[in-house]
Amino acid sequence: MKTKNPTNPKDFINFLKKNNVLGLAIGVVIANAAKDLVTSIVNNLIMPFVGIFTPNGSWRQISFTIVNSQFKVGELIGAFVDFFIIAFTVYFIMKKLLKIDDKSIKVKKQKLI
Repeated sequence: MKTKNPTNPKDFINFLKKNNVLGLAIGVVIANAAKDLVTSIVNNLIMPFVGIFTPNGSWRQISFTIVNSQFKVGELIGAFVDFFIIAFTVYFIMKKLLKIDDKSIKVKKQKLI
């Protein structure tokens, strides 16, 4: 009786193709680049306006200390702003893509009728 070699390169390549691992890896790389872009937009375009209302204009440095523990509120606010911009961008893009997909489905259904 033959046993399968678990290190067979063909099996590994089939696994990668079957589970769309390459597409997932590309998505992770693009998401990381998008995160850097959104962070730059937040830091260089949006937060300077917020900085007008904060002391010294350095909003990410806002913090307070209680019993030798420093709470970095500015970093937390920045993370929330980054998150909401990324979430809105993904929502907007997916809504447009799904709308395009819905239109193509309707066109296909009309051709069938």
